Amino acid sequence: MIKYIWRDFKAVFERDPAARGFFGIFEVILTYSGFHAILLHRITHFLYKLRIPVIPRLLSFMNRFLTGIEIHPAAKIGPGFFIDHGMGVVIGETTEIGENVTLYQGVTLGGTGKETGKRHPTIGNNVVIGAGAKILGNIRIGNNVKIGANSVVIKDVPDDSTVVGVPGIVVRQKGKKVANLEHRDIPDPVRRELLILHSEINKIKKHLKI
Repeated sequence: MIKYIWRDFKAVFERDPAARGFFGIFEVILTYSGFHAILLHRITHFLYKLRIPVIPRLLSFMNRFLTGIEIHPAAKIGPGFFIDHGMGVVIGETTEIGENVTLYQGVTLGGTGKETGKRHPTIGNNVVIGAGAKILGNIRIGNNVKIGANSVVIKDVPDDSTVVGVPGIVVRQKGKKVANLEHRDIPDPVRRELLILHSEINKIKKHLKI
C-alpha cells in the first residue's frame, strides 16, 4: 500500500504543472483533494479486503464529504493514479483501474443500472479521461486511451485510441485519424431525435394533406 501511495504522490508532480518546488510538496499534502481521496481509498480498500464490516463504507462516506469524490471501497485502482480538480468524480464498486491513470473533474465510472456482478468499467494503463466524461457498464477501456471531455462511453475502446462524443466514438487509433474530429460532426443524439420527429411530422402532414 505504501508503494502505491508513493506513486500516487509522484503522479501529482508528473502531471500537474501547478505542483512544483519544495513548497509544492506541502501544497499537495495539505490542499490537493484528489490526492486526499486516493490516499483514503487506499486505506478503505485495504480494510475492505480484510473483510472488516461497516468501517470501509463509513470512511468512504467521509472521503466523499471531505473531497467531493466518491470511490467505493471495493474499487481496484492501480498505482500512479491522479485525480485533477476532482469534485464530482464517482468510481463504482466493481471498477478496475490500471496504472498511471488520470481523471478530471466530474468523471463517472459507473453502471447502467441493468447489470449485476461486474457492472462497472475496466480501465487500462496510461488512460486520460477528460472532465465530465461518463464511462458506463461492464466495458473495457484499453491502454493508452484518451477520452474527451463530456463524452459518454458505453462500448469497449481498443488500445491507443482517442474517443469523443455522445455516444463516444473512436476518432483516432494508433496515431491515425479514423473519424472526423470537427465538433459539428460529433454525434448529437438530441439533434438526431429532433430530425426523426420532424420526419414523422412531415409524414403525418402528407397523410392528412395539410
